[in-house]
Amino acid sequence: MSRIEKALEKAVQMRQERAPERAPEKREPDAPVPKIFPADQHPEITSPYLITVQEPDSPVSEEYRKLKSLLVRMTRDKFLNTIMVTSTCKGEGKTITALNLAITLAQEYDHTVLLVDADLRAPSITKYLGIKNEAGLSDCLTNGRDIGSALVKTGIGKLVVFPAGATVENPVELLSSSRMKQLMEELKNRYRDRYIIFDTPPVLQFAEAHAIGSSVDGVVFVVGEGQAPMTDVKEAFRMLKDCEMLGVVFNNVASARFTEGYNYRYSYKYYKKSSYGD
Repeated sequence: MSRIEKALEKAVQMRQERAPERAPEKREPDAPVPKIFPADQHPEITSPYLITVQEPDSPVSEEYRKLKSLLVRMTRDKFLNTIMVTSTCKGEGKTITALNLAITLAQEYDHTVLLVDADLRAPSITKYLGIKNEAGLSDCLTNGRDIGSALVKTGIGKLVVFPAGATVENPVELLSSSRMKQLMEELKNRYRDRYIIFDTPPVLQFAEAHAIGSSVDGVVFVVGEGQAPMTDVKEAFRMLKDCEMLGVVFNNVASARFTEGYNYRYSYKYYKKSSYGD
């Protein structure tokens, strides 16, 4: 503890000793403090896919910073802070994109970031970060658990994770429910200075993405090279036609093309970037 901190602590103690006793004021209880890893005990990140942690100075990390900058510019006027990340089908790298984008925002932007694992079918955010999936979204929806008690500070910048929680049998009904809409509204109002990023199941295979997409401020859509046929991608876009599409991330570009150089283009809400991911 520094001398300034010690002096402030002593001043507060002296003020409390001199203050006359009085009945405590009634006030609303504070939201539970999220679980936090001490600065020297945050989980070790071993996944090579979290490139923004493993190799922050790499060209790929720089592309995520560009994506972050574009996203901030597009959403800052009204601070559209709820964002969904999804894809057409499984294996296009949506979770990796959501994680690296969230980490980049948390490391380099003034706002804290809440990353919500809304993929209750195949949750993986906690696995990549090396933290336990003890309680989370499903528990808050089914058991009325307070949101604050399920949040986990990662020790990576200002990144907080809302895990998926316990396995449920009916993820579609749960994430399409009025309770989910209320929870999303609560997140938006409780953490008004925070970006809230939802990682959801793929659009074509499951209905959850459409339900969540209709309640968020914008959608970042991940397209993995060589994954879904263009007809499927168009169908996924058609299903999200009522959602605000912020941009498209072109992911999983072949390593040969990556070493030769890669393009990063932006025009009319369109992102194109190279990245690793599964």
